[in-house]
Amino acid sequence: MRTVRLALAAAAFAAATLPAHAQTEIQWWHSMTGGLNDWVVDLANGFNASQKDYKVVPTYKGSYDESMTAAIAAFRAGNAPHILQVFEVGTATMMASKGAIVPVGKVMTDAGYKFDPKAYISAVVGYYTAPNGQMLSFPLNSSTTVLNYNKDAFRKAGLDPNKPPATWPELVAAAAKLKASGVACPFTTSWQGWTQLESFSTWHNTLFATQGNGFGGTSARLIFNSPLHVRHIENLANMAKQGLFQYRGRGNLGDAPFYSGECAMQTASSSTYASIKKNAKFEFGIAPLPYYPDVPGTPQNTVIGGASLWVMSGKKAPEYKGVATFFNYLTNAEIQAKSHQRTGYLPVTLASFELTEKSGFYKQNPGTDTAVNQMIRKTTDKSRGIRLGNFVQIRAIVDEELEQVWAGKKGAKEALDSAVQRGNEQLERFEKANKS
Repeated sequence: MRTVRLALAAAAFAAATLPAHAQTEIQWWHSMTGGLNDWVVDLANGFNASQKDYKVVPTYKGSYDESMTAAIAAFRAGNAPHILQVFEVGTATMMASKGAIVPVGKVMTDAGYKFDPKAYISAVVGYYTAPNGQMLSFPLNSSTTVLNYNKDAFRKAGLDPNKPPATWPELVAAAAKLKASGVACPFTTSWQGWTQLESFSTWHNTLFATQGNGFGGTSARLIFNSPLHVRHIENLANMAKQGLFQYRGRGNLGDAPFYSGECAMQTASSSTYASIKKNAKFEFGIAPLPYYPDVPGTPQNTVIGGASLWVMSGKKAPEYKGVATFFNYLTNAEIQAKSHQRTGYLPVTLASFELTEKSGFYKQNPGTDTAVNQMIRKTTDKSRGIRLGNFVQIRAIVDEELEQVWAGKKGAKEALDSAVQRGNEQLERFEKANKS
C-alpha cells in the first residue's frame, strides 16, 4: 500500500509540474490610438478569455502608413505579423501583393468556418472582394463621412438645431449666420481629399477615376477635375476667403477644433462619434453630407473608409486556424453591435445593424444611424467605392494641391488639373509595376 501511495503521489507531483497547454500566439498589428486602441485591446482580451487555445496580441505600430511600411519590411525579413490592419487606401496595394497575403475567405473555409459575404453590408463586402468573388480581407472598422454640427452654436445663431443643412447652399447660409453670431470657425473638415473629393464624388454619383473608380483594373486614371469638382472646390475657396471655412491640417487635424467647440460644423469620419461624446461639452448632431440639389441623381451613397484586417502569408496551419477562430469571434452580432455603438464605425454585418436598431440605440442617440443609411443605399458603378494603386501617394498630392487653393496661391481648376496630372503619373507607375 505504501508503494502504491508513493507511486500515486509521484504521479500527482509530475502532473502538477507539467507545463500548461501552450497557447498559439497570433500577432495583430494595428494603428488605433486613444479610445480606439482601448477598443482593440478589449476585443483581443474578450477573445482570449473566450477560449484557451489561442492568444491574440494586439500591437500598435504607428499610423496606417507607418504600419504598412513596417509590415512590408517584416514580411521581407520573414517575421511579419499574422494580422495587419490596413486602411482602405491601401487595399489595391495589398491586392497586388501576390504571395504576401492569404485571402480571408480561404483562411475561414480552410479552418472549417462558414463565411458568408452576403451577411455583410454590400458596400462593405464589395470593397474588399476580388473580381472572382473571393473576399480578401476582414472588414473590422469600416466608416464613412458625415457632417457633425454643434446644436448649441446653432441655437445661439438662430438656426434650428434639429434641422442641419442638407445642401451645400444651406451649409454656406448656416456658416454665415454662425459667423455673425460670433463663431470664429463656422466650418472645417478632416481628411479633405476623402470628404471633399472622394465621398463628394460618390455622393453625387460622379466618377472620381475611370474604370469604375479603379474596380475595373489598373489602367484607371483620375478625372476629379470635372466642372462639378471644380465648382465645389471654388465654393470652398470662397468660403475660406469669407472666413466661413477654415482648413486646420491634414488627416484628422480638423477633429479637435470641433470637439473643443471652436468650429461649429465639420465633415469627418463617422468614427469621430466616440471622441465627440467623450470630449464635447455641448449638444451635438450628426447629419448626412451636404449635396448640390441641382445635380441629377443626388444624393447617392458615400464611400467607405476605415480599415480591414489582412492575413499575411508564410504562417503555419495551426496559426491560421487561430486567425480564423478570432475572425469568427469578431463576426458575432452582439460583438459587432457593441463595437458599432461604442466607436461610430459601421455595423459591418446586417445582423449587427438589426440588433442595434432593435435595442433602441438609434432612437436614444439620434444621428448615429446616419453613416449606415448613407452606405446601405444601392450602389452604382460610379459609387461602389474607390480602389486605386499608390493611393497613399495620390492623397498626399491632393493635400498639397488643395492647400495651395486654401492659401490663395492657386485657383480650383489649376490645382485639380495638377492633382490629376500628378496622380495619374502615380497610377501609371502602379500599372507598369503590376502588369502581370
